[in-house]
Amino acid sequence: MSGGASPTVEPMRWWHIAQARDIEVEVFPDDAWTVEQFWSELAQDTRSYAVACEGDAVVAYAGLFVLPPDADVQTVAVATTRQGHGLARLLLDDLISRAEKEGVTHTLLEVRDSNVSAQRLYARMGFEQISRRPRYYVDGSDALIMRRPRPRGDA
Repeated sequence: MSGGASPTVEPMRWWHIAQARDIEVEVFPDDAWTVEQFWSELAQDTRSYAVACEGDAVVAYAGLFVLPPDADVQTVAVATTRQGHGLARLLLDDLISRAEKEGVTHTLLEVRDSNVSAQRLYARMGFEQISRRPRYYVDGSDALIMRRPRPRGDA
């Protein structure tokens, strides 16, 4: 982390949307979500979103679709200036932990086949590749489908 305060994780609220959208456009320029899509996600009971903040600045966000016993990672984005500092892991650990307390037994996600750094993170978190979706993304890139079972011994 940089010399500033440690990031805090909190549930995403409407006042975080503008900053999250800025990160979205920066990280996913070809298929960025609109402000309305963020509002729609936050309005659904089956969605769980969190932001990582450094002071008042949103520096990362992530979201899950949660319908026990299943969860699906909807999105993870970290501002380019803050990538590589553990923020994606921090957010996903928080969201998955809360989902497992609600009865989730496994979590799925899609990741761009060219995003090797994200694939490595997910593998370290216990995700394993189970499939591939050809031409899943707007630019024609494939998605790898990864699954994380609830670790054994977790209640």
